Amino acid sequence: MAKTANKADFGKGIRALLANPQKLEQAVQENAQEVVRELTHSVAMLPVEQIEANPFQPRTEFDQTALDELTDSIRVHGLIQPVTVRRLHDKAYQLISGERRFRASQMAGLSEIPAYVRLADDQQMLEMALIENIQRQDLNAIEVAISYQRLKEECSLTDELLSERVGKQRSTITNYLRLLRLPVDIQHAVKDGKLSMGHARALAGVKDVAFQLSLLRQIIQDELSVRAVETLIERHQEDRSNKKNKVDKRLPEHIRNIQDQFRSFFGAKVDLKRDDKGKGHIVIKFDNDSELNRLIDLIEVEQ
Repeated sequence: MAKTANKADFGKGIRALLANPQKLEQAVQENAQEVVRELTHSVAMLPVEQIEANPFQPRTEFDQTALDELTDSIRVHGLIQPVTVRRLHDKAYQLISGERRFRASQMAGLSEIPAYVRLADDQQMLEMALIENIQRQDLNAIEVAISYQRLKEECSLTDELLSERVGKQRSTITNYLRLLRLPVDIQHAVKDGKLSMGHARALAGVKDVAFQLSLLRQIIQDELSVRAVETLIERHQEDRSNKKNKVDKRLPEHIRNIQDQFRSFFGAKVDLKRDDKGKGHIVIKFDNDSELNRLIDLIEVEQ
């Protein structure tokens, strides 16, 4: 009777097993459930050249601008969220999810990328293992979010089914998944314990990336509470809303278009003010004498 490998053995040797077909097959025969469980939270670094695209990938069109932005981010930070592949043999893997991340990694020139490895027929066991993984107490919010995303992608679960499987409200799951759309720097801060789930959730509600990153620095530097961050966000949104309303009230659309034309012509900040009677003035702003001379030259050329 074959000896059953224990969890410690799998934990220490999972990468060795992936590279050794005979040992992996033996481990699967002896304790398939334990192998799958270990694979769900073990990340392997796989050569890009050994990963092939999924021929059944339903998505074939990708926004090129978004893909270029992801490529630039990966060049700087590396690939944060691993792709998921199916093991064909010891030197060949087939992509299951993460096509966009995989393409961007290729464009970034990476030679290897992090990946979760699945076996050929481990669907049911994978789902159970991922759900079990979510229940762990030591996961940070980003790791939980990635687990939810994997359940949706790899187990083809709708939001409703996912909610039933993990025993969480759909709104809770949605809040976690929104974290994966945060800038990489913020995700890193969550993973490193510098930001709480509450902080990250508040930042996820901000559309302005520059303001998100500014808040990140302020939170870490001043050790702001979640409530303090929410207050800053509310003030920021109110200020933007008030400015927009003031502009809309003061200038009709056709006048704003004229203001934009002045700004384009002068290459400078131009404020056009006009009252209800049609009276007003135009202010062209400049920073120094050199800039003033440039504006004068533009006006003289047009005379």
